[in-house]
Amino acid sequence: MTDAFNTFDSISTASGKAHFASLKKLETALGAPVSRLPVSIRIVLESVLRNCDGLKVTPEHVKQLANWQPNADRTAEIPFTVARVILQDFTGVPLLADLAAMRSAAARAGRDPQKIEPLVPVDMVVDHSIQVDKYGTPDALDLNMKIEFERNQERYQFLKWGMQAFDTFKVVPPGVGIVHQVNMEYLARGVMEKDGMAYPDTLVGTDSHTTMINGLGIVAWGVGGIEAEAAMLGQPVYFLTPDVVGVNLTGSVKPGVTATDVVLTITEVLRRAKVVGKFVEFFGEGAAALPVTDRATIANMAPEYGATMGFFPIDEATCQYFAATGRKAAQVDLIRAYYQAQGLFGIPNAGEIDYSQTLSFDLSSVEPSVAGPKRPQDRIALSAIDTTFDTLMQKSKADGGYGKTTEDLRRTYAVEDGDELRHGSVVIAAITSCTNTSNPGVMIAAGLLAKKAVELGLYTPSHVKTSMGPGSRAVTEYLKAAGLLPYLEQLGFSVVGYGCTTCIGNSGPLPEAIEKTILDNDLVACSVLSGNRNFEARVHQNVKANFLMSPPLVVAFALAGRVPFNVEKEPIGAGKNGPVYLKDIWPTQEEIAALLHFSTDAGTYKSYANVGADNPLWDGVTAPTGAVYEWDEKSTYIQEPPFFTGAKAATPAIKGARALAIFGDSVTTDHISPAGGIKPTAPAGLYLTEHGVQKADFNSYGARRGNHEVMMRGTFANVRIKNLMIPGSEGGITLKDSEEKPIYDAAMTYQAEGTPLMIFAGEEYGTGSSRDWAAKGTTLLGVKAVVAKNFERIHRANLAGMGVLPCQFKDGVDAATLKLDGSETFDLEGTENGIAPQQDVTLVIHRANGNVERVALKLRIDTPIEVEYYNKGGILPFVLGQLLG
Repeated sequence: MTDAFNTFDSISTASGKAHFASLKKLETALGAPVSRLPVSIRIVLESVLRNCDGLKVTPEHVKQLANWQPNADRTAEIPFTVARVILQDFTGVPLLADLAAMRSAAARAGRDPQKIEPLVPVDMVVDHSIQVDKYGTPDALDLNMKIEFERNQERYQFLKWGMQAFDTFKVVPPGVGIVHQVNMEYLARGVMEKDGMAYPDTLVGTDSHTTMINGLGIVAWGVGGIEAEAAMLGQPVYFLTPDVVGVNLTGSVKPGVTATDVVLTITEVLRRAKVVGKFVEFFGEGAAALPVTDRATIANMAPEYGATMGFFPIDEATCQYFAATGRKAAQVDLIRAYYQAQGLFGIPNAGEIDYSQTLSFDLSSVEPSVAGPKRPQDRIALSAIDTTFDTLMQKSKADGGYGKTTEDLRRTYAVEDGDELRHGSVVIAAITSCTNTSNPGVMIAAGLLAKKAVELGLYTPSHVKTSMGPGSRAVTEYLKAAGLLPYLEQLGFSVVGYGCTTCIGNSGPLPEAIEKTILDNDLVACSVLSGNRNFEARVHQNVKANFLMSPPLVVAFALAGRVPFNVEKEPIGAGKNGPVYLKDIWPTQEEIAALLHFSTDAGTYKSYANVGADNPLWDGVTAPTGAVYEWDEKSTYIQEPPFFTGAKAATPAIKGARALAIFGDSVTTDHISPAGGIKPTAPAGLYLTEHGVQKADFNSYGARRGNHEVMMRGTFANVRIKNLMIPGSEGGITLKDSEEKPIYDAAMTYQAEGTPLMIFAGEEYGTGSSRDWAAKGTTLLGVKAVVAKNFERIHRANLAGMGVLPCQFKDGVDAATLKLDGSETFDLEGTENGIAPQQDVTLVIHRANGNVERVALKLRIDTPIEVEYYNKGGILPFVLGQLLG
């Protein structure tokens, strides 16, 4: 570690002296306006300064970032060395498989396999494998965990091998909590120390909602497993110098309005303000007055409003949160002392920071809200949900509606068990995911609402599948202490697991009679969930309308049993003393405040003292040992990925390519990457059947991410994806020689013929979760380029990292204006002599009638390091070469 600008300094703390790289000294040394920079930029600058070695990080990098201009052209890239990496198991298992494959490749090459070792601390939280198979009973948690371990035995053996094989790879076992809340309550340090140096806790994570930790003033965002792998192995995270949008929060939240209502409204406003790919930094008196848990709720949904981060600087409230969640006093003292010494302590007021753009948001303007039925940014005022739902139902499918008539909406349909359904019936009600279960205010509100409902004689209709998947065991502890858990359980909201359940698609099966009625009558059934994602077919393949809302509203809509009702005029249900309305059971701010102290008792977080203890299921998992993993060819869960066997440099030119698919707007990683259940008739289902796996043991695509054979067969196989080459179609099909085929089957035929492939798409291609398999599957299918109107940040980077060229249409041109239908062949010119960041390339279209058309595109290989990755055939072969010299 060098002190290139003579900026090292020291501070005294309760535990002794700590050295640090001083930003104040850098400001003096360079004469740059460092103290006017956004706080988030200054934290990144500290990393660049401290890691300046003249090689990967140069003095020029430090000078460029120290002189950040709010509205300059963004051409310089920042080499950001993070302090740690966090993984969840869906993305972490394939990453561990890649590490194991690197060791295998090193051993085959006669090199020391233990050179492949994470160079920064890596924590994996196993939280995505729990499914809601059992629900509504006190033993649901125990039963679901037993099923989880039966399904995932091979995966968990592999994780345990990784724990012993790598020194810096730690695992938080199943049943502890969701990755983001465990990060908030346990893993986050605020300030790290190594070799006598103190420095900010920064990280990247393999989940897009890694940004939740921004609520604690920690610079972090989600990346694909591909980028995380490089960060683990000593590569800086490279990104273009960002714009920073300052959001001045004013006013205060009105009584009766929840943190969920606030974040859904902010998501709508910021998505409209086009903050995609930018840092968002909140400031002002409103931000300073927000509880830290509310800040985390807002930060968590940065991917939904499109920002790289939704950042709140560290202040005294942050320090109090660290103390309240059981951190040691010396650690809290270090955090406070370090940030004060750096001039980074406290949320700035208006005018103190230079931002690229400043927006103002009045917290008092927020009204109770939900979002849906297909996107988190589509906010609906709670008071208008009935009329909005009816309008959406009667809109044509072509206009994004459901194509139903007024008569359809009035009909009811009998269920075999004596219940009845209609369009708009709630069949899944889930308090789930990281957005809201992190927030004691809304969780206590849900418990209070349940208590009032039970006391008035309300009950949940039998057609509603209810569940509660808290973000951590601490949630259950404070709900118990407050006396609220029994009331939630009486309404069916028993704990089903500690992890990401319904929001990720792990909602489990619906009762057969319910599902049969939905399918037989093409019903638009609904889910209500306190999550952050509601894309098509994500929650459940046969539940078409999905609404995000606060936990108390989830309970309320579960009681109502349907989405379209007027919350102000219609009763939720018939109580023992007459009709009960939402206002009769909605908790007051005073009632919530009276119980919040249970969530700020450090004793509530004692389960983290020996994390994962008292887990006989985890203790009972046996695992292989050794530095190199022994691959089992018969395994249907874990296979050696092919990214290091015969890796080749990128093809310099693409000629004679065919379109594998042509998509419209808002194609998400849920559409691209395999997720949810595996159908027996799908290519992945046929593969598993051929390998002797019974349908009951298929598990989910997410659980099988360690097997590329399953994953490539499931790429683009979403039941709701629409390939415009076959108008009116849904599902993962395409045209090959005028015949409809599964995309996987067609891709394999094209590969056998030596034909390169291309994907065409519209706006916001690749939004959603940071799934590296969306890019890995694309490349394994033989796709050489993806041409879209624009890309989501993580997916674009992942495509580039996997050796696929992301290309962007120029303004006013897209697949529709070019009238592409899949009959064409394509060349991509301009890459023959090497590529440069964001250069122009030319798409040559050879029409079936013999006409030739040339279209200018922008190559979205954005940075010089991405050029290097591409030239080596992808980031993984590049990193392996670096490590082995």
